[in-house]
Amino acid sequence: MSRSISLRNWRDVLVLCLLLAGMHQIAGAGLIKAKAWLAPLLIEGAWHKTLLSGGAAVKPWPWADTWPVARLRAPAQEVDLLVLAGDSGNALAFGPGHTRASAPLGSTGLAVIGGHRDTHFAFLQQLQTGDVLQLQLPSGELRPYRVQASRVVDAGLETLPATGDSEQLLLVTCYPFDALRAGGPLRYTVSAVPEPFYTDTAEQRSSSAGIYAL
Repeated sequence: MSRSISLRNWRDVLVLCLLLAGMHQIAGAGLIKAKAWLAPLLIEGAWHKTLLSGGAAVKPWPWADTWPVARLRAPAQEVDLLVLAGDSGNALAFGPGHTRASAPLGSTGLAVIGGHRDTHFAFLQQLQTGDVLQLQLPSGELRPYRVQASRVVDAGLETLPATGDSEQLLLVTCYPFDALRAGGPLRYTVSAVPEPFYTDTAEQRSSSAGIYAL
């Protein structure tokens, strides 16, 4: 009799443990979904506060190691993205990130923005030479760019130039877009220049293709 009761107790404990483990998994999945839903709202709110303050960096949540530094739009592709500070894995999980080692956004030099090929920067493959890009800076200024060239580069063989004598914007993502595994050396790059300096000629496009390295 006691043996039967003991076995029944062990079964009850086992069922309870399995139930708690299942609840933990469900709660974890729910937390991930909640973060995915809440994070963009908090980042949008931080950007709104940045614009109201005249450009101050505002973290979307107190422990965040990144914050919104610009808004990138591609009207033809109906893309509207907030650009975050830095291009670490933590930042890129929530949006494209500005490479801090590159030039400040909207200034002289080569400013680089990176993003994941299967989420925020999937639209890069749709960009065509001459397409318009818009970059809103923390001051509220809206700067128009036009796509100058795109190309695939090997990150293991090329590096980015540290300086430049003109304002240029470079969007970077992994390549190929449909790769089953991430982490390869190839990168897809799209270069853009401010609207007043854009010239849509074959000679300009061929020369600009060799300017950028990654």
